[in-house]
Amino acid sequence: MNVGVVAPEFLIAFGGMALMMLGVFNGDRSQRLLSYLGIALFVVAGVIVLMGSGRETAFNGAFVTDAFGRFIKVMVLAGAALVLVMAQGFVERQRMNRFEFPILVVFSVLGMMLMASANDFLTLYMSLELQSLALYVLAAFDRDNLRSTEAGLKYFVLGALSSGMMLYGISLIYGFAGTTSFAKVAMVVQTGGVSLGLLFGLVFLISGLAFKVSAVPFHMWTPDVYEGAPTPITAFFSASPKIAAMALFVRTMMSSFPDAIEQWRQIIIFISILSMVLGAVAAIGQNNIKRLMAYSSIANMGYVLIGLAAGTAQGIEGILIYLAIYLVTNVGVFACILAMRRGDHMVENITDLSGLAQSRPGYAFVFSMLMFSLAGIPPLAGFFGKFYIFLSAVRAGLYPLAVIGVVASVVGAYYYLRIVKIIYFDEPAPALERNIGPSLNALIAVSGVFTVFFLIGAAPLIAAAQAAAASLFP
Repeated sequence: MNVGVVAPEFLIAFGGMALMMLGVFNGDRSQRLLSYLGIALFVVAGVIVLMGSGRETAFNGAFVTDAFGRFIKVMVLAGAALVLVMAQGFVERQRMNRFEFPILVVFSVLGMMLMASANDFLTLYMSLELQSLALYVLAAFDRDNLRSTEAGLKYFVLGALSSGMMLYGISLIYGFAGTTSFAKVAMVVQTGGVSLGLLFGLVFLISGLAFKVSAVPFHMWTPDVYEGAPTPITAFFSASPKIAAMALFVRTMMSSFPDAIEQWRQIIIFISILSMVLGAVAAIGQNNIKRLMAYSSIANMGYVLIGLAAGTAQGIEGILIYLAIYLVTNVGVFACILAMRRGDHMVENITDLSGLAQSRPGYAFVFSMLMFSLAGIPPLAGFFGKFYIFLSAVRAGLYPLAVIGVVASVVGAYYYLRIVKIIYFDEPAPALERNIGPSLNALIAVSGVFTVFFLIGAAPLIAAAQAAAASLFP
């Protein structure tokens, strides 16, 4: 056991237990302190992650740390820290300030960090369940709200079903390969090809992973959970867990079945097309903005899967760039959604944004830029994310997939531009609360600057993504 390799995970694990004891002894009045300590924990863990270099393994190869894992862990930690920042005012206003909230976030992040470094099917499953169990509770955290309770129950039932499918697939892979190690499964496939049993196991495994990234046809939980869960928790669901699950998806396919790409590529292309098309079309009729963002998330995961279908280093690089842009943009959008309130009453309908440009021009401008970015309008950040993804598909010879992606992106632009039209051209609705707090104002401003000026400072991110992608192709 190489303890240094798992130092960030040990820090999060022991820190989470210490926070739990502090919360137990001090009760709910310590919730704000625990949130700040949780943010500090994520920052310190992020620094330790960045100090790492090279490729190292622990636990007989079941855990691996490399440039790819470090890139993902930094994004996961950043997303979780930003969500704790934006959630503080909300949980206090909505009387949800119970000490368990930041602790559940910390333990879910521990699962996500383990997912980013999983190099064995047992590690994969244990890390995924550690993350999922915390997320089930978070979805139902507003226990006095019927919608939140319903969201948690739906997420739990469907999540248990997907976990069962995935575990069945893993058992088939173990039965026909004789090992749970990613590297050893790859050796079995390389020497003996893909047997029928391995192929069935692969299908069930992909089905379980597709549920975690809410790809069609395993997306059914997403709109209801996004709408029902408290808004900061919805923001969390849309950020760190999606990134960690997609990283696990990528590492599993590229490390376990690199020589079976022609078999699994067809499945990935199928779910990618379905996700892009359904996400683009189904969001058009939505009036609840959180539900609209759920379908937007489904479409975005469809675009990301194009990079996986390419199966090249450039495809993985496109995925990492896209996920980084997606993280900042989504956090900014949900910060804007959290600012949608009148007094202490949260509003979620898109029509509540009517005429926002007249009463809150700065807020309206950033919100519009984030929508343009999600639509892929140049020269905003979202355009470059899609550009790298589509370019990887073209260079891999997947021309029809790239064309379908572009068409779906054009169709999806309609519902993003509709929000901009409502903000700037509709009759003004009653004004939204102006005093939204410094943390939300800062998050909205930073996400706006990142989105608008991405091109100027994009070089370090692209270089880091290139190095991270290359680490999966030794």
